[in-house]
Amino acid sequence: MADVTAGAEFRVDCHAKVLDREVVANARKAGLDAIVYAPHFTRLPEIQRRAETYSSDDLLVIPAREVFTGSWRNRKHLLAMGLSEPVPDFISLEAAIAEFERQDATVLAPHPEFANVGLTEEDIQTYDGVIDAVEIYNPKHLPSTNRRALEIADLTSIPPFASSYAHVPSTVGVAYTAFEDDLESEADVLDAFENGASRRIVHADGLEKWKTTATELAHLGYENTWKKVERLFLSGQEPTHANHIAYDGRFEDDSVY
Repeated sequence: MADVTAGAEFRVDCHAKVLDREVVANARKAGLDAIVYAPHFTRLPEIQRRAETYSSDDLLVIPAREVFTGSWRNRKHLLAMGLSEPVPDFISLEAAIAEFERQDATVLAPHPEFANVGLTEEDIQTYDGVIDAVEIYNPKHLPSTNRRALEIADLTSIPPFASSYAHVPSTVGVAYTAFEDDLESEADVLDAFENGASRRIVHADGLEKWKTTATELAHLGYENTWKKVERLFLSGQEPTHANHIAYDGRFEDDSVY
């Protein structure tokens, strides 16, 4: 792990998919002050409920949604915090951006240009007035992908962030964003992102980094094979699908399939 300077600092793992007692223990061990919890295909009320359950004076859990825009063949993910109303998956990128703006959400660009699921440099340039931060380090990425992400952040002049992107509990805390200010609440964290507050990017290096990459890539393989088959053919419609009854038809015109 990179050296941590002394003094007031607020450390946020900006994107985790898992949340349980083991996750909380790992977050505390890593010295985190907050984690952003954004599980796949889970409705906002359930995310908010679990975040509240696991939040404490020692660890703030911020509910968020990683919205899957576009079709399975052309997905572009956006990470939104501060949502007041649910936003479904599988709507157009334009519709998602419009809804985030309507709700005045804090919007981050996770894993840019990663496989077929990240925003491109052109996308980020187009929506630079909406996107508050660009992920420049993700332990699931190979070094070349992280270098490209850093290049995109530099070219667009949008502040950076890092996350563990943890799909397994052991990954939580291996990468995080350290704000120089001593923040106290979810609102403070969102303001820090939106106002470009000073920050450092901290992450594991060496053997620990490569072990994490291998573990997360193995999980990605599982997600995109057996887990996907289960979702598509055994579980029926995703609970966050734009056409799901839970959204009362609000997003049917924006659905991409």
